[in-house]
Amino acid sequence: MGAMDSEMRVFDRAAVRRHRDRAVATVGGVAEVLRDAAARLLDRLDDTTRRFTRALDVGGRGVVAPLLRARGIEVVSCDLSPAMAAGNGGQAVAADEELLPFAPASFDLIVANLSLHWVNDLPGALIQLRQALRPDGLLLASLPALGTLAELRQALTRAEAALTGGASPRVSPFPDLRDCAALLQRAGFALPVADVEDLTLLYADRLALLRELRAAGEANAVWLRDRRVPPRGLFPAALALLPEQDGRVVATLRLAMLTGWAPAPSQPQPAARGSGRMSLAEVLKDDGAV
Repeated sequence: MGAMDSEMRVFDRAAVRRHRDRAVATVGGVAEVLRDAAARLLDRLDDTTRRFTRALDVGGRGVVAPLLRARGIEVVSCDLSPAMAAGNGGQAVAADEELLPFAPASFDLIVANLSLHWVNDLPGALIQLRQALRPDGLLLASLPALGTLAELRQALTRAEAALTGGASPRVSPFPDLRDCAALLQRAGFALPVADVEDLTLLYADRLALLRELRAAGEANAVWLRDRRVPPRGLFPAALALLPEQDGRVVATLRLAMLTGWAPAPSQPQPAARGSGRMSLAEVLKDDGAV
């Protein structure tokens, strides 16, 4: 393996696929949360007059494709797990987000709902998604952002440090919202926008949080994770440290909602440098500020 590959290997993609394969039988139990996130993302379609005809659903886990079809849009679904891909119905293919098999300009809409956060080369994946869009096509993506599962991350770190004197990564690293906007721009998207939406989940049963993460295929796939059996008592100790609200355990999902357009000549373009005909001093003088 080359040095560049080693530097970019943050996640164990084989583990991600195993987790997705295993989650096929359980993902229905968390469909409500996934659907809520997808609906919030797709609300952005109502903010544009553009009408879309052919969409790619990336890793939608059975909730995104039906929402798109309900809008009259033809959908092709893909997932790293062949079994999970098949669960979307309609046209579906097994595909790695890091090596997409689609021809350039195949879609006018791509939706990636909570499906890109286990990708090692996220800038490269975004470039491939842009290339799969037709000119003036739209990408909608949601990613867990910094702050997601902060309560669980802190509780696990404190509990493991108390039990063993150290801690290993047990919750995936998440990007900052500013990083997300920069990634869109770096990948060549026009008019990039990144904003945030918070989902607060409350659990009467402390173990339910861990069960739902596993059911969604979100078990730990960090490459440097500790692959040994966790210390006895780690998870009970960590769960006991989780904050409560109205007698229920709190878990926060902070979602970065990303919007970017494939460049097209019809889009608004910035004025060329030096093309202005009025100085700042003249503007301020006219405004009465000078």
